[in-house]
Amino acid sequence: MKVARQAPKRFLRTKIVRKIQHIDPHQWKKIFPSVAENYYFLKTLDESSFEQFDFYYVLVYDKKELVGAAPCFVMNYAIKKVFHNIFSLKALVCGIPMGQGHLGNTPSLDVVEAIEMRMERLACKIKAPLLAFKDFDNSYDEAFKILLAKDYLKIDSLPMTRQELDFKNFEEFLNKLSSATRYDFRRKLKKVTDVKIEFSAPKQLDDKTLDEAYELYLQAVEIHHRNFETVPKQFFKLIAQNMPQETQFFLWKLNGRLVAFSFCLVLNDLLLDYYLGFDYTPAHEYHLYFVKFKDMLEWCLKHKIKTYEFGATGYEPKRRLKFEMVPVYLYVKARPKILRPVIKLLSKVLKIENFDPILKQWKKSH
Repeated sequence: MKVARQAPKRFLRTKIVRKIQHIDPHQWKKIFPSVAENYYFLKTLDESSFEQFDFYYVLVYDKKELVGAAPCFVMNYAIKKVFHNIFSLKALVCGIPMGQGHLGNTPSLDVVEAIEMRMERLACKIKAPLLAFKDFDNSYDEAFKILLAKDYLKIDSLPMTRQELDFKNFEEFLNKLSSATRYDFRRKLKKVTDVKIEFSAPKQLDDKTLDEAYELYLQAVEIHHRNFETVPKQFFKLIAQNMPQETQFFLWKLNGRLVAFSFCLVLNDLLLDYYLGFDYTPAHEYHLYFVKFKDMLEWCLKHKIKTYEFGATGYEPKRRLKFEMVPVYLYVKARPKILRPVIKLLSKVLKIENFDPILKQWKKSH
């Protein structure tokens, strides 16, 4: 992403709204023309009754023209999970709770500064001692120099994962893998040849299927405790209504019973694999993670998907399946100066490579 050339100093006006419905969708799309988590995704977040988060939207105007915008949310900083709730601070975060951060295609330095200054005022009002910009990739390095000048720390966040689908079929994909991984994948798939696993890809779920899928999703949340957001069931129903073209569900049934579920977004030739759920007893017995991956990969190839993004965590199988790790960063600042040495110390202790040997190996290679 190219950063816009810095224009002469402008007087930019900012304001905050609590619901994205208060913003013209055409104006929002002008700022965010090609982001999967679009206006209607954010509308779904607003309507889904998240218990963990309060949502805000910072708008930046040059006279009457909207020139910048940022979704934000308030949360209790997730490092409390590491320290068993002995350290918890309210944070105002630019970005969305799930997925990568975006500020549009060409954020200029003055727009970023205007967003940060308005966030600072809001954080003071709601008594949030931490400010953060969550999960922005290195295309924002130039624009975010203004944050570093304002005493923000740039911290490695959990990397996203991505695979370019530059092959014609599943067999060609297998040939990209190491011989050991290829043999292991074939062995796992052979185990399910004697059972009936039905695969389907609906655009929306009926109420009964949604109830079953949500139970599987909650099992995954319980096991993968790093996910700090728990998505309400209502989200999965509303997203299909608000984004019928982009929403895609995947279902797997074993002997007629739902045992695996995945929710994705599709934007042109990009698929974002967002949330999954498993019934973990048959999932382990029949290697449903790999069954899921094969079926989704073949679906992507059939529908001319070129890039498959799989989010963060669960790095070991993704490494073996040749996913690329995409670095993203957290920019964080403690508003009270007395807390800044503490945050700096914690940023060194809580390095991502300290919690996953795969990430440690990846960091060494970068």
